[in-house]
Formats: sequence, structure tokens, C-alpha cells
Amino acid sequence: MKRRKTQLIKPRIREILSKTLPPELVNLLPKHWVQLGDVLILPLREELLPYKYEIAKVYAEVLGVKTVLRKGKIGGEFRETNYEIIYGNDPVTIHKENGILYKFDASKIMFSPANVKERVRMASIAKPDELVVDMFAGIGHLSLPIAKHCGARVIAIEKSPYTFKFLVENIELNKVQDRMTAYNIDNREFKGENIADRILMGYVVKTHEFIPKALEIAKDEAVIHYHNTVPERLMPREPFETFQKIAREHGYESELLESRIIKRYAPGVWHVVLDIRVFKK
Repeated sequence: MKRRKTQLIKPRIREILSKTLPPELVNLLPKHWVQLGDVLILPLREELLPYKYEIAKVYAEVLGVKTVLRKGKIGGEFRETNYEIIYGNDPVTIHKENGILYKFDASKIMFSPANVKERVRMASIAKPDELVVDMFAGIGHLSLPIAKHCGARVIAIEKSPYTFKFLVENIELNKVQDRMTAYNIDNREFKGENIADRILMGYVVKTHEFIPKALEIAKDEAVIHYHNTVPERLMPREPFETFQKIAREHGYESELLESRIIKRYAPGVWHVVLDIRVFKK
């Protein structure tokens, strides 16, 4: 049903815009897009930019969204999107997935559809008696499913003040205030030691720099869900080899329970997640 609807939408968009765009540009119209709640993220080629408002308006009307953003590059410490608003004026949306409500500013805060399997996996990963620490909580991408569906206690740490505002709202939206506590600090400033049964490290590129802090927070035999990016030529030994080396330097042994590929991060580079159990020597 969903596929049939998409197949009908594309010709309709082309039909409308063929009355406005030069014929050679009609074939360059985006065939794929991302819809998050009532906000659309649209990849637009340079040739289409002089008509970006007209194009965005048609996509918005046909797809029934309030705001359209032009997809751009993601970067910075907080993995900010900085997407351009090309139609509408409100990039804040509420996206529902797997029974979870995620409220966020889609023009500034990343929400990757490619990570959906990992978010869904988190909904059944923990036990109700566990204490989970999310070191890079964002808006609650990974920890909200744990609090909502597993019933575990969660400490969610988010450094960005702007993202933290939505994290707090999402805790209330999903009615998990009784088991989820948020801290607006750098996770390296968190004072808890030897408290976590499970730790989420949902970051990339520099995640290995935070392994010592994760080990400090972890109980003996805790499970760490360790995300990072790794060049394909170094797989499968990495990134576990680096984790194991750092863990040993801090008096821990580690056991790889599972390794999963999340998505392609860049040409020849993959975003992966490892489930690792750690043991104090």
C-alpha cells in the first residue's frame, strides 16, 4: 500500500512541476526523501536551487507536510544538521516510531532513518531491574525505547543545551519521568562510578576517547553498546581491538558478544555497534 502511494506521488509531483521548471530539470527532481513527522528533508542538486521554493512547495502540498528542509552536511561535536528551511517556517516536529514519540528540531538535530533497527532493538535489550546509562543521549534516540518498552531505569546524559531541551520534553511526552533522569553535562563530568548494568555509547568517530569514562561508570560484567566508525579495510578486528586495548589499560577484560553494521558512514567507512561485556581484573 505504501509503495503504491509513493509510485502515485512521484508522477503527480513531476506533472505539477513540469509546468514551472525547464524540461531538462524535471528529470533531476528528487526521487527519494525523508519524512520525519510533518517535516520533509529533501536532497536538491545545485541545478535546482533557483527553483527551490517552488519545488519544496509542491512536495509539501502533495506529501502533506508543513515544512521542507534542504538536506546538507552533518558535522560538529553535536552532529548538527544545519539543514536549510526552504518552505514553511517551523522545523520542530514530532516523529512517531515503534510507539515512541520523538520531538526535535529537524533543521538542527540529526535523526537518521538508517538507525531504525538499532532503535527498535533497544526496545527489548534490557531488563526492568537494570540501570542503564546513556552517555550520548541526544533527544533520547536509543534510551527512550529502553525506558518505555523495557521498563529499565535510565540516566540520560546530553551535553548540548539545545538538544537537551528536547530530551526533557521527550521524557515527558513518553511518560517515563518515573524511570528516566536527564543530565545536561559532558558525560566526563558525570560522578557515578560502578553503577551501570548497561551503557549506551551512541556516538561516532571519537567514541574510543570516552571508553575510560564508560568503564568507570560500569559495574563488573556490565554490557556496553559501543558505536563507532571504522574503515572497511580494518574490519572485522576493529573497533573491538581498540576497545580491548584501552579496557586492559584500565584494568578490564572484555568479551565481544555481538557486532552489527548500522550503515555506511562514508565511502569505505562503516558505522558499527558492538555489544561488549566488561570484567574487572
